[in-house]
Amino acid sequence: MSGDYVIAIDQGTTSTRAIVFDHAGAIVSTGQLEHRQFLPRAGWVEHDPAEIWANTRRVIGEALSSADITRQQIAAVGITNQRETTVVWDRHTGKPVYNAIVWQDTRTQSIVDALAADGGDDRFRGQTGLPLATYFSGTKIRWILDNVDGARERAEAGDLLFGTTDSWLLWHLTGGTSGGLHATDVTNASRTLLMDLDTLDWDEGLLAAFTVPRAMMPQIRSSSEVYGTVGGHSLLRGVPVAGILGDQQAATFGQAAFEKGESKNTYGTGNFIIVGTGAERVASEHGLITTVAYRLDGQPARYALEGSIAVTGSLVQWVRDNLGMISSASEIEKLAAAVEDNGGAYIVPAFSGLFAPYWRPDARGAVVGLTRFVTKEHLARAVLEATAFQTRDVIEAVEADTGVRVQELRVDGGMTVNSLLMQTQADVLGIDVVRPVVAETTALGAAYAAGLAVGFWSGLDELRAQWREDARWSPAMPRDEAERMYRNWRKAVKRTLDWVDDDVD
Repeated sequence: MSGDYVIAIDQGTTSTRAIVFDHAGAIVSTGQLEHRQFLPRAGWVEHDPAEIWANTRRVIGEALSSADITRQQIAAVGITNQRETTVVWDRHTGKPVYNAIVWQDTRTQSIVDALAADGGDDRFRGQTGLPLATYFSGTKIRWILDNVDGARERAEAGDLLFGTTDSWLLWHLTGGTSGGLHATDVTNASRTLLMDLDTLDWDEGLLAAFTVPRAMMPQIRSSSEVYGTVGGHSLLRGVPVAGILGDQQAATFGQAAFEKGESKNTYGTGNFIIVGTGAERVASEHGLITTVAYRLDGQPARYALEGSIAVTGSLVQWVRDNLGMISSASEIEKLAAAVEDNGGAYIVPAFSGLFAPYWRPDARGAVVGLTRFVTKEHLARAVLEATAFQTRDVIEAVEADTGVRVQELRVDGGMTVNSLLMQTQADVLGIDVVRPVVAETTALGAAYAAGLAVGFWSGLDELRAQWREDARWSPAMPRDEAERMYRNWRKAVKRTLDWVDDDVD
């Protein structure tokens, strides 16, 4: 191993970042750029893959320049990414045949319904650990093949490639049309509805059910190994790409939650709670997903239960961009802190249905409990409380599946800088909420995976020893008040169900 640093590319839902980490796991420098969100119809969410690749190149340059380092000082590159978001591109030209269809997109509900007509929403859960839902990549690939002129014929001829955004970036980094590597890791593959959790490979029966040609599919690799080296004229030319993890698995890895029973909650565009189950696959009976947590090179896969919440941080963005209540996301805390409670108002942000533990695509967002007493300050508080309540929904499902009480919640992600939200979360759950020194655990996890593969770090014990507590919030609200608020939240959720029908476009 040579080099003093590891660089992580964090390709997220709203932005792409490159973060340089030193051997202590501390952030040395960062580059970040947002990309455009395309919303052509209600329920449709798209990104421009070419813009994401261009931004990736720029943020790498920003991070290296800010740290005043060169590629010779970088030991490895790790990639973490928004999972499920689907890119299909031409292997000969490198051009996408359509915009990336984002994980939040719900346009494929008719495909889900057709597949569920034979076996229900759990038709493929035994093999994949996943319910049939628009969330996952399989139906998005099929939509592109069915709706883009000539796409299916080109895919069947072997001319088109599919990948989540990790594969898109890996292919470009390692040469693109000049021999780029078409691969993904097992965590991202486990989010497609096309991989068998036992074999850890694409399943012919699943591919046939979704009518996806196998020739499109990337090779499935472990989460920590040397896949190839950066090619072309990149600022990282010759540096090994050695780690890939889907963003939530990366955050879990960055929290050093490697073992059975260890967990984390990431607060980003959405919220994602992962609890490790070790080498054992645990089938959820309470609305959670069975997924791959990580796989180190040459070792068995490790599994986890996951609760996915679609809208948390993006609700703050909606309040900023669509309602104009605030001019920056950071203002939400001050606005919410101006009142002592929510004034009786509750916001259920079911913008694209409800994810875990409900899995109700027919739900739509609602604000309930409105009176003339309610102000924008009360609504701001309800925005933050929506995240805390949705998290409790998932934590209760985790405890029901595992039979184990969660003693404390490790948290990370951009929203954890909001102390009022973190205190509200502790109050709603009735347990301590703990934030690590390095809150950017998604990028850190990708760096850890890459660094392990090249010997930059010696093993999981060294990574575990680097975890440090930064802040802790303990419950301060009387339990009877917290329980009353949560009961009202559950009532509000019921009001959102069964909204989508033939009368709703």
